[in-house]
Amino acid sequence: MKSPSEIVNIMINADSFSKWLGINVVKIDRGVCILNCEVKNEMLNGFHIAHGGITYSLADSCLAFASNSYGYQCVSIETSISHIKKVLEGEQLTATSREISRTRKTGIYEITIHNQNHELVANFKGTVFITENLW
Repeated sequence: MKSPSEIVNIMINADSFSKWLGINVVKIDRGVCILNCEVKNEMLNGFHIAHGGITYSLADSCLAFASNSYGYQCVSIETSISHIKKVLEGEQLTATSREISRTRKTGIYEITIHNQNHELVANFKGTVFITENLW
């Protein structure tokens, strides 16, 4: 079975959107993932704050990497996000996963996103379906 790092490398190499976001993998282990990225001008909406899809996408990638790290391919089946604080250009975002529950078929994860000042900017919850397909 592949290691969590090998799996994430395979996933990132095939993931143009995560590359566009400029995601850096800070930590990866079974069920655990920490990612970061910098908010760039092209990520801003008409209010000159980060589009909600930026924090959502960062969290979604964190969910994918954490849940797939066991070696079985997982796909999200339900996700939600709360945007807590506005995010500005130049901010450094860090997404951290927490595995709440994992059974043979499903996993539930919470992803928190903090800025460089350690302020919570978004809270994400995701449920994945765990397939029988190995990486």
